[in-house]
Amino acid sequence: MTNRQYISNESQTYNPCGYLEVLLPLPLNATFTYRIPPEMCISVEIGFRVVVPFGKKKFYTGIVTGILNDAPNAIETKDIAMVLDSNPVIRHPQMKLWNWVSEYYLCAPGEVYKAALPTGLKLESETFVEINPDYSFIDIPNSNQLETEIYQLLDHEGSLTVNAIIGKFDGRRGVTTAVNRMIEKGCLIISEKLLERYRVKYETFVEFNIRKDQISDAFSMTKGAKKQEQLLLAMLELTGFNRGESNEVSRDELLKRAGVSSSILSAIAKKGILNIFKKEINRFKFTGKATGDLPKLSAAQSKALDEIHKSWLEKSVCLLHGVTSSGKTEIYIHLIDYVLRNGDQALMLVPEIALTTQLTRRLQEVFGEKVIIYHSRFTDNERVDIWKKLLKEREPAVIIGARSAVFLPFYKLGLVIVDEEHDQSYKQFDPAPRYNGRDTAIVLASMHGAKTLLGSATPAIDTYFKAKNGKFGLVILKERYGDVRLPEIRIVDMKQAYKTKSIHGAFASDTVHMAKEAMSNGGQIILFQNRRGYAPLARCKQCAWVPRCEHCDVALTYHAHLRQLQCHYCGAVYPLPSICPQCKEPSIEILGYGTERIEEEVEQIFKSYKMMRMDLDTTRNKNSYEQIISDFSDKKAQILIGTQMVTKGLDFKGVEMVGVLNADTLINFPDFRANERAFNMLEQVSGRAGRRTGTHGIVVIQTYQPAHRVLSYVSAHDYDAYYDDEINERQRFFYPPFTRIIYMYMKHRDPSRLRFVADAYAERLRTLLGQRVFGPEEPMIGRIQGLYIRKIMLKIEVTASMTKIKELLRQTYIDMHSLPQMKGTIVYYDVDPQ
Repeated sequence: MTNRQYISNESQTYNPCGYLEVLLPLPLNATFTYRIPPEMCISVEIGFRVVVPFGKKKFYTGIVTGILNDAPNAIETKDIAMVLDSNPVIRHPQMKLWNWVSEYYLCAPGEVYKAALPTGLKLESETFVEINPDYSFIDIPNSNQLETEIYQLLDHEGSLTVNAIIGKFDGRRGVTTAVNRMIEKGCLIISEKLLERYRVKYETFVEFNIRKDQISDAFSMTKGAKKQEQLLLAMLELTGFNRGESNEVSRDELLKRAGVSSSILSAIAKKGILNIFKKEINRFKFTGKATGDLPKLSAAQSKALDEIHKSWLEKSVCLLHGVTSSGKTEIYIHLIDYVLRNGDQALMLVPEIALTTQLTRRLQEVFGEKVIIYHSRFTDNERVDIWKKLLKEREPAVIIGARSAVFLPFYKLGLVIVDEEHDQSYKQFDPAPRYNGRDTAIVLASMHGAKTLLGSATPAIDTYFKAKNGKFGLVILKERYGDVRLPEIRIVDMKQAYKTKSIHGAFASDTVHMAKEAMSNGGQIILFQNRRGYAPLARCKQCAWVPRCEHCDVALTYHAHLRQLQCHYCGAVYPLPSICPQCKEPSIEILGYGTERIEEEVEQIFKSYKMMRMDLDTTRNKNSYEQIISDFSDKKAQILIGTQMVTKGLDFKGVEMVGVLNADTLINFPDFRANERAFNMLEQVSGRAGRRTGTHGIVVIQTYQPAHRVLSYVSAHDYDAYYDDEINERQRFFYPPFTRIIYMYMKHRDPSRLRFVADAYAERLRTLLGQRVFGPEEPMIGRIQGLYIRKIMLKIEVTASMTKIKELLRQTYIDMHSLPQMKGTIVYYDVDPQ
């Protein structure tokens, strides 16, 4: 047993040539011990990054999690290669949160570390190939033309990664095989290089190189040179140097104000009046003006705000259940202002990146540069800059971000707000850790001693259950801001529409009529179709053959703008066959509607109106969300077509009608949460209509099941009746919140081997957990990216210890490896699946 004496964050007195416990960004349930070599002998603290060797040739950036005074017994230790920091890059209690995520969501701590830290802060070695200097290509036997070209490329370029070589040959076939063959012959050798992906951003600045009492001398030196005098005047105006305000300004700002070229600046610098230099800057700087004015609250909002504060006196978590357009954001702003004035930080989570656009603008108008945005659309350099900014600064700030923002290095967190807390986008699906951002945020807040506010018009069943039973506080806001009425829901029976032939493609005649009426009155409309692409299905009219992905058990989606079929699971693309490969007839047809096809039909039906589309295909660029939202807000288009992106929290004042074109895909999904997701999405999208005073929004829902119980609750905007119905059903069948669900997935390339392993695994678990084990079964998609899948469901009591469950599952995993069929089997878990 190793005598390990861990040094806390507060105490850093230890032998600088000791041993370190290091966490690596790998899916391994262990940390590793490394030695600080005598020639290095430098001080290292918990939370420092160190580059360490791992395996035969790889290097990784690890995080120091512990410091050992004594060498571990019977363990061979390697030396660290490099210390990257002079200060820790993670703060207390970040490591504590990582450990909780690892324990609760049944994954390795290294997987949490890999997800939490921006890639730019993780140096990793990458494999390169280069010419072996001991060999001559002329002497290599059986070389072909491709190998000759690869040799010539490396002779010119030096070392390259295999992917870079493939890119140089424009994806030409056989490149990887040729490279491997050349390595086997000894012509090429493999080398490992450490790569740093983060790049510091520098900006050029100009400063005075003279004293204040020498300003008149400076003008004398530039006398007669009008443009130089112009630049000096601009410099004084921008810096206030003669008044002792500042001594520097950015070069670009100076040249723009002076209206001169850089050659004029260089001429003055040569005279010794000014000094030109570069310095590191942060990529994020708010350039607008903050008013500092808080929004005025209605009587109902003020009452809700008071009730939230009272709730926090007894409970740390409060649910704000406010109908759509009730003004929850204004309440959030008042709470954030209270926290910032107390000198603390606030975190506001939103489910979609799109929501940050409008929220950021509203918060910056009040809080200015105290607003920090963080999400996955930022480049790696930008995310590292935000991370460093939060590490360096200890000023009050409000951070807006998607789920990954919970891993940021907060200094003094006083408030966490989770907007649209019900949204399934808070759940990470792949890769691990498969965490829920809402639940992790609640734990994060508790670790900081902060308060949590969950906000939603349609709370998650689990959340509302906890609020109704006293675990969370509950504040209800039933009226819309400005006494705006909730939208009227109109159900369109598509079966009846087909019978009466009142159909225009994907649109019923009633839907078209109401849309035209709304737009003729100057309003805008949103059309919601929860499928992207042109059409979800291609099929042969003669033999019913359907093109499917070679790697996944799914039908391919047709994208008209690409003129290709695409798999939305692995990304593979295929040409649309003109002749059916099964019956050899030219009878391939396109069935169903995606947003791309809806867009095409809208162009024909609503010819005189402009439209926009918001889905994954139109928002791939960094600023595309913001541009679409801004343009639609400015009424540059009357029609917005979109997937679920358009259902969440967006505030468009001009929208008078929302059309749900196919509600049946929502309510017929085979999952115990299907009704919950359907109600939430339909109620949320309906909330985009009629959000201004003096209008009455209309929501049109097209369905083949007009009598479905979910639609009756949506029509009445009756969340409580829906909740009572749903919670009774959950209790009857022992589903959350009355139990905890864990899905256990197994994947393998061999289906027969996978079936054997899954059956054996389930039997083994039944001996330990009894009737809590269900399955194995094939999930709805039984093969993805060439891997066959089986699923086992565990229903565990909510009072059970996740630490003990993890230990049991870990031991079972180790025991199962005695089976030869386990080789090549991938096993992972999804806790609290959404």
